[in-house]
Amino acid sequence: MGSWLSKQFEPTSAHFTYLILSLFLLFYAIFSSSIRNRLHLSEPPLATLVGIAAGPAALNIVNPEQWHWQDTVTQEAARVIVGLQVFSVGLELPKGYFGRHWRSVGMMLVPVMVFSWLVTAGLVYALLGTRWSTALVVSACLAPTDPVLAAAVLQGGKFSGRVPRRLRHMLSAESGCNDGTSFPFLYAGLLMVLRSSTGEVIRAWLLATILWQCSLGLFVGLVLGKLSNRALRLAERREWIDPSSFLAFYLLLALFSVGIGSTLGLDDFLVAFGAGTGFASDGWFANKTKEAALSNILELILNSSMFVYFGTIIPWEQFAPREITPTITPGKLIGLLVLVLLFRRIPIVLLLKRFIPDIRTYREALFCGHFGPMGLGGLFLAIEARAQLETGESIPLPRPPKNHPLKQEIEQVWPIVCFVLLGSTFVHGCSVAAISVAGHYMRPKGERAPLLAGEIEGLDAMVHEGGGGESEPSVSGDEDVSVASFCVRVTGLGLIIGSLVAGSSKILERQAGAAFITHD
Repeated sequence: MGSWLSKQFEPTSAHFTYLILSLFLLFYAIFSSSIRNRLHLSEPPLATLVGIAAGPAALNIVNPEQWHWQDTVTQEAARVIVGLQVFSVGLELPKGYFGRHWRSVGMMLVPVMVFSWLVTAGLVYALLGTRWSTALVVSACLAPTDPVLAAAVLQGGKFSGRVPRRLRHMLSAESGCNDGTSFPFLYAGLLMVLRSSTGEVIRAWLLATILWQCSLGLFVGLVLGKLSNRALRLAERREWIDPSSFLAFYLLLALFSVGIGSTLGLDDFLVAFGAGTGFASDGWFANKTKEAALSNILELILNSSMFVYFGTIIPWEQFAPREITPTITPGKLIGLLVLVLLFRRIPIVLLLKRFIPDIRTYREALFCGHFGPMGLGGLFLAIEARAQLETGESIPLPRPPKNHPLKQEIEQVWPIVCFVLLGSTFVHGCSVAAISVAGHYMRPKGERAPLLAGEIEGLDAMVHEGGGGESEPSVSGDEDVSVASFCVRVTGLGLIIGSLVAGSSKILERQAGAAFITHD
């Protein structure tokens, strides 16, 4: 009997994955309000912990290695998850947002991001002894703000209501844009690693990366979003579409935009963000689906699943010195993480506070400077970087090659990026709890909430009235949007990309020349 019964069980790694992942999501769903609003925790750090506990580093009951998954699986999973999230960001921004706030978003995308890229590269170069070009590649993976981690804090929960709406919108817009605008920084470093001549580096960077991938990708996304909006309006007006398909259109358009971007070799994330922005440019779809909470459903299922997966593939053994990467040690990685969190964004945002209209006080600047989480976008960029170093294309080899002229560079990117992403996931994922508890004890005893960190008032030293978001236009109904209005929005985004080209090309030219002089 016992032998017969034991044969009925099939405890494979894949089956355990279904069990553990669904159990975690069910548990989180049941206690989601308490976890978010009382413990002030978000899904990513909890999901990552579940992945670590169930993965090879601990219980070893969920091990993607046993499924013979390759780097392409990680790359494509991250591509889809981040693409869906940036599409969601573009969809949920207020109507006509970039027409009014392009200056603030542009400052966060150009000077802040360039500073983050160069400072992080300097830290990687100084602490871990990599080549300067390799450090630029690593720092490009860490420069963007992750939309998944950002959404986990900025959307939903009582804490998000304590942050002025203009800051939430600005940080959301930044996170939606800068995973795409990180490609110029990534390919600047990659082109220098691949040792082309200085002229070839700049020419390839401007033509392939700036014009084709980024500019054309954004344009295609905006046109796709606008045309899809018109098509869905027509279908809804003539009753061609039923309610369930109406909601599914959101997800299908997001996947379609990612598919177009990846197939044409465009910047997937800018295509997806542009599609979401163009699709929601008049606020009509948001008004129709405001009760559906589509992004929250995606966040719970897809994003949490990806962070569980990330917890199972963390390369713990590569955090220690190896023959190919002797300068990577746990102590140096911890030091790098601390310095990156302190100096990657905070100094430049404080310095530029007066030039960013949506930031009114230095406390707001400190909050925006700190709140630049690194996550799944960096994971995708790291695989993209490895693929380019391995094959010169965007499709990675199943595993890093054993013999390769750039073997050291290939082996350095993955552990450094993964360690910083892991630290950022926990630090930024737990920041809400830390801010809430600190704010609770900083109040006089008579003004504290009955529950620890239970305050619901706006955060101190931030402007919550008159510019806290109240001036944003309400969502429109069924009225149409003129072509001129749409062009204004496109122009606002175009100014951001144009500023990126002008600001980054000079930096690249100087650094490329310096890198080749050093190499020679």
